[in-house]
Amino acid sequence: MPVNETLATYSDWLYRSALGVYLFAIFLYAVEQAFARAPRKALVGAGGPDVLVDEPKSEPTRAERLGRMGAALTVLGAVLHLGSLVMRGLSAGRAPWGNMYEYMSLLCLAAVVTWIVLMAKFPIRRLGAFVLTPILILLFLGGTVLYAESAPVQPALRSYWLVIHVSVISISSGVLLIPGVTSILYLLKDSKSDRFPKLPSADVLDRMSYRTTVLAFPLFTAGIICGAIWAEAAWGRFWGWDPKETVAFVSWVVYAAYLHARATAGWRGRGAAWINIAGFALNVFNLFFINLVTSGLHSYAGL
Repeated sequence: MPVNETLATYSDWLYRSALGVYLFAIFLYAVEQAFARAPRKALVGAGGPDVLVDEPKSEPTRAERLGRMGAALTVLGAVLHLGSLVMRGLSAGRAPWGNMYEYMSLLCLAAVVTWIVLMAKFPIRRLGAFVLTPILILLFLGGTVLYAESAPVQPALRSYWLVIHVSVISISSGVLLIPGVTSILYLLKDSKSDRFPKLPSADVLDRMSYRTTVLAFPLFTAGIICGAIWAEAAWGRFWGWDPKETVAFVSWVVYAAYLHARATAGWRGRGAAWINIAGFALNVFNLFFINLVTSGLHSYAGL
């Protein structure tokens, strides 16, 4: 079907608007992180570990109000971001993740939505600048270096498995970006120094990383399985050790090791965090180097 250029233009406008909103939100998060009071601690339950309580019950400071504005702008940016994907899909009459630009957009939207959900469950809003900055960088690269005009997908991608496999893999990879960042922050907080007093406690960062990975790992596993089924239908084999398949498998093993390490008392803490960061690094490596540098059956739309 012909591409609707008007909807494609609206999609691009919404994408750029989302980037601008995210950038302003990062600025507000950074102001809160710089000028807000260091969070205090309280015991949860009898004999429980020290965890951070939410905002003090006193009147919020100006920095804290700016942080709340940053959270609201993050939600607004996610709505605009979602609108850009919907418009892109409607303009081309297909699922809006048929090339690297669209794949990157969906991955980043999944990461932003994950962050919004985590902000509602943990006292971590001040980390917004740390979390949204790498997402904004990915979106900027997607909208410039990787940008592709709205168009029909290649014949090889005209399958319902595009909707299932690519969406599941991109969403799970986006969710896994968040525990990668929080594991890095965990190592900073657990460095036994007082240079990061305004970061949430190491316990909060550790639990958040673990719970997010626990939720994303089954989705990531399902995405790999769906990809194997699609490969058998398209190429006559379930697994061929294509570069992207290989790195995805190694990433799966690393995340499985992290979950095992985190559930084992002797490996909790810094050791488990380093394993999670290794999985994060492999995801980024797979996203850029494997997709854009190496050649294989998973090359996206001429890239």
